[in-house]
Amino acid sequence: MIDDPRRHSPAAERNGAPILAELQRLLPPRGVLLEIASGTGQHAAFCSAGLPGWQWLPSDFEAAALPSISAWCAGLERVRVPLQLDVLQPHWPGVPAMVDAMFCANMLHIAPWACCAGLMRGAARHLTAQGLLITYGPYLEDEVPTSAGNLAFDTDLRARQPAWGLRRREDVAQEAARAGLALRERVAMPANNLLLAWGRSPQA
Repeated sequence: MIDDPRRHSPAAERNGAPILAELQRLLPPRGVLLEIASGTGQHAAFCSAGLPGWQWLPSDFEAAALPSISAWCAGLERVRVPLQLDVLQPHWPGVPAMVDAMFCANMLHIAPWACCAGLMRGAARHLTAQGLLITYGPYLEDEVPTSAGNLAFDTDLRARQPAWGLRRREDVAQEAARAGLALRERVAMPANNLLLAWGRSPQA
């Protein structure tokens, strides 16, 4: 019997449909999308099926994640072979010079803070003029009460790894601005998550 390399995330299974609905609303009919931190590969498999005009390029920092992504996306012609990608590197080998969108779910709070700046710089390098970087996950926000669940999650993350933790949306916006990007849309999502759409600043 062959072992199934697919990893499974219950959260990815739950949030796939709400994320896809927003991607369908925000994105044009066709293009090339780079997914950062694809994880199990469930989002790539599910969301690409609902975006028939899009080529989906998954990636992950961990080489060990790539077999799961490939297994989830097996037979999906519009999903490309996953890349191993470190957002901190100044060049992203294998990534097209220009992509029409980027999608990154649940990376910022389980990666060192420097990865936020790396993500924003990479988006500024590779997004087309009208392209969007779409991030998803839990955030802290000034003047918005943080849910008890997100507070507990933040405490747990920092106990496991001091470099991890929920990020202030305002801090993320500052890093985006340094790279020439600005927040276009803030969408409240289920389970106290946010979907944020970033595009090039008018001054950039």
